[in-house]
Amino acid sequence: MSKTSDSNKKEVKRPVGGSPMAGERPKDFKNSIGKLFRYMMAFKWHLLIVVIAAIGSTVFVIIGPRLISSAINELFDGLIKKISGQGGIDFSRVGHLILMTLGLYAVASVFSFIQGWIMTNVTQQVVYNLRRDMSEKINHVPISYFEGNSIGEILSRITNDIDTLGQSLNQSLNTTVSSLTMIIGVAIMMLSISPMMTLITLIILPISVLLVGMVMKFSQRYFRQQQKHLGVVNGQIEETFAGQLIVRAYNREQHVISDFEKENGLLYESGWKSQFFSGLLWPLMTFVGNLGYVLVVIAGSYLSIHGALTIGDIQAFVVYIRNFTQPITNLAQVINQVQSMAAAAERVFNFLEIDNESDNGTLEIPDNQIKGEVSFEHVKFGYDPNQTIINDFSIDVKPGQKIAIVGPTGAGKTTIVKLLLRFYDVDSGTIKVDEHNIQDFKRTNLRQHFGMVLQDTWLFNGSIMENLRYGDLNASDEEVIEAAKAAHVDHFIKTLPDGYEALMNENSDNISQGQKQLLTIARAILADRPILILDEATSSVDTRTESLIQSAMDHLMAGRTSFIIAHRLSTIRNADTILVMRDGDIVEQGNHEELLEKNGFYADLYNSQFSDAAE
Repeated sequence: MSKTSDSNKKEVKRPVGGSPMAGERPKDFKNSIGKLFRYMMAFKWHLLIVVIAAIGSTVFVIIGPRLISSAINELFDGLIKKISGQGGIDFSRVGHLILMTLGLYAVASVFSFIQGWIMTNVTQQVVYNLRRDMSEKINHVPISYFEGNSIGEILSRITNDIDTLGQSLNQSLNTTVSSLTMIIGVAIMMLSISPMMTLITLIILPISVLLVGMVMKFSQRYFRQQQKHLGVVNGQIEETFAGQLIVRAYNREQHVISDFEKENGLLYESGWKSQFFSGLLWPLMTFVGNLGYVLVVIAGSYLSIHGALTIGDIQAFVVYIRNFTQPITNLAQVINQVQSMAAAAERVFNFLEIDNESDNGTLEIPDNQIKGEVSFEHVKFGYDPNQTIINDFSIDVKPGQKIAIVGPTGAGKTTIVKLLLRFYDVDSGTIKVDEHNIQDFKRTNLRQHFGMVLQDTWLFNGSIMENLRYGDLNASDEEVIEAAKAAHVDHFIKTLPDGYEALMNENSDNISQGQKQLLTIARAILADRPILILDEATSSVDTRTESLIQSAMDHLMAGRTSFIIAHRLSTIRNADTILVMRDGDIVEQGNHEELLEKNGFYADLYNSQFSDAAE
């Protein structure tokens, strides 16, 4: 079997949930909008009020031109009577009609305010729910997804794509509801004035639909590309900022800039094309609207000459046609937002539809009932089904034993830990804790029995006290301080200006790597779990500190089952059993003295580390 490094697992990861990244499968515009609409159905009664308010607002706005038409007819007829000497203008009637019109518009404004207020609340609640669901989803997505995808790309879905939804959803929904209601209401009023001119006006509808369809065909593709490249650019920025020290140390600034400019150029290309094609809708719809005006003026003049329409009717119809074409133009503009929103929604729902980390287990055992017996029985595993990492791993670990796992890079040491914690499930074989198959446990219950200290330290933005208490959220300040003392980090903390309340910045680079390692060890001590996993836990500390930590670890591991992964073999001399791994198999096992006496692979590893010192 070819030797496979743990570090190569990202290239051969299992497919997760059948949900590829943006651009890897055909896009479904209707499906994405449909899923977003289902989110909104949680607020169906609110939306019903919005529709009623939109109808009320539109109805009162639509009635206005008819009243103005009556006022114009009253003025025109009164003027004719005055010229002919048969009477005059009834200003009280005209004033009454104007006041009624103002009242209708005032009521329409109230309905419009209600519509906008409720719709804004609904759309922000939808965005809130999406953010909440994505936050919850992150905690249930398999580890393999994060190991195989850019963190910046994932963050882009949670930030940029959700922001796009939030910015577009409210305006597009308000405009859509109002415009559709306006189109229907105005069409009814136009029919009441002149069916012939209404028919002429409706000719513009199929032309508008045809133009919108043609523009969407081109622009939607570029909107999807825009969201995709935006995610890539965010990923590059996140990685570059996080790795600034490495970038500058290797003088790779120009290389980073070149890569960024390449992706930024692709983002620019897709961005201007999407905006250009969607921007064509406005002038095209304006042209179609003006064409409708010309046709209506010609028809209205003909009908007026033959006495079929009054001056007021023509004036009202001209207002109505403006009210008819304007919402069509607004809908055309909304398409710009909807396309961007659909592309963002598609990426969000792709993430939400990733299969959760499977958890069919039901077994839950309290910590105080776990003895710490662990067994691996003929375990076989590979990150890729066609490339096995662990071939046939078997071992029985008694409660309280210290098991060290050593071997060259890529031997499968860290993989064993990931299998034990069920970050991945075995291909075959069984792993048991206290004679229970770990697949029978609920994942959350299984993991709460393990304390971990990893080579890669992780501290969040907060105080040292908060970071340490992460190991046990219910721990008192005194318990936190005792854990810090056991990890020999209490003195360092007290030298800081704010002591335990000192804040860690975003990357925790205001303290040294070794100090961060000490804090994570203190956190594991506070957690007080029955089974410990130490993955290169002392790799980032100096020799003197390593000696202190080793003493604290010996005290911590007393009576607890411990798995220690180490490259520095001096740290595992007192382990009960040392497993020597190579190419996914145990090639030797025994304590330190026994393995040295065998003068085998372990002895070679040990001597290679200390040959220089011996000389």
